[in-house]
Amino acid sequence: MPAGPPYSSPPVPDQQTPAGLERSTFAAMGTTVTVLLPAAHARRAVAVEDLFRSWEDCLSRFLPDSELSRLNARAGEVVRVSRLLFDMVDAALGAAAATEGVFDPTMLLQIREIGYDRTFGKIATDGLTSYRPRPGGGWRQIRLDPGNLTIRLPQGAGLDLGGIAKGMAVDAAMAQLLEAGVSPSAVDAGGDLAVQGLPDGYDSWPIAIETNGEPHVVSLRAGALATSSVGRRRWRQGAVERHHLLDPGTGLPVENEIWSASVVADSCRAAEIAAKMALLLGHLRGVSYLEQHHLPGLLVLKDGRQILAGPWSPQEAALECNRQAN
Repeated sequence: MPAGPPYSSPPVPDQQTPAGLERSTFAAMGTTVTVLLPAAHARRAVAVEDLFRSWEDCLSRFLPDSELSRLNARAGEVVRVSRLLFDMVDAALGAAAATEGVFDPTMLLQIREIGYDRTFGKIATDGLTSYRPRPGGGWRQIRLDPGNLTIRLPQGAGLDLGGIAKGMAVDAAMAQLLEAGVSPSAVDAGGDLAVQGLPDGYDSWPIAIETNGEPHVVSLRAGALATSSVGRRRWRQGAVERHHLLDPGTGLPVENEIWSASVVADSCRAAEIAAKMALLLGHLRGVSYLEQHHLPGLLVLKDGRQILAGPWSPQEAALECNRQAN
């Protein structure tokens, strides 16, 4: 395998594009999306971009005319929605139930009240710091009708589908590329990434994971990897420092010893949920969670220590992922 990571999450200065592949980037869903495709299929990056933009138009909480924003504005009413939005909310509620509410998609009002009420680059840093914390749990009162494609949100609740939507968009893009016979390929949406096939001369994809020190390079032969971090989206609300990962039990940004959590899974959706779970639970319970679910994980602590969970090694992580995918 050639030295040096050809692909990184997020990109690092020494990234390389493997011979025979072309790299495309575009902004969508609040992040930079990177697509690596064979030169002969490079034009299909446009279709990937179109997919992300259509999902953003439907699922963004920052676009006032998105379907998600219109649904949030009608909390308390029964609202007919598109298949995409219905399936996304159904997946988010399934994740909330499976994690007993540690993953909670109904923290929209709380994240707005602590200042993240607009796209990250436009967050105000002089807002009021008085905030009466409110725990989550509103997902339990959401009602779905699959026969009529309707959703009813409870009064006082709002949906934020950011992380899981990005992960599932990556999965949809990879399915689109696989159906078209495009391999090898890789799609990264700001830390939520998936790969399939191998570039010529490589026995795995070297992925540079962002840490609070030097990037950590791991190898992935197939499947997906997602990273959640408290270091990426931070801001000050008056004198108080905030970040975007909220503890549903308190309604406040989670405070524990983890700086980032990276997880390998068969899908980006699963990796995204597991990475967020590990970070929110803290390193002891996070390691236990990953090992219980047989998921390879890398936890980076705020003091710089790195903790491996599950079958995490260049070979075992890829093999475990392949077994899950089959």
